[in-house]
Amino acid sequence: MLDQIRTEQSRNRIIVTVIGQDRVGIIARVSTILADNHINILDISQTILQEFFAMVLIADMEKSAIELSALKEKLSQLGQELGVKIEAQHEDVFRYMHRI
Repeated sequence: MLDQIRTEQSRNRIIVTVIGQDRVGIIARVSTILADNHINILDISQTILQEFFAMVLIADMEKSAIELSALKEKLSQLGQELGVKIEAQHEDVFRYMHRI
């Protein structure tokens, strides 16, 4: 039962990661793209290690009409503008790739 609930919850969830040189506006710009596409941020963690910025967020795409591939493209373009690397992937893919 618990596994079924987790599967249903993760069906529309994505993991967005941002890594690169710190600068003003990274979180604002990423969250604006998500909000403009009706994607809800469920959890966010970010840190700055000296001048390096790292962020991981979990978001829910349930109410969004955008396809994940199109969102990835928008975030990739934003990353190029900001000089950081931004990746988005379905939660199941992220879990599979980072299991121990």
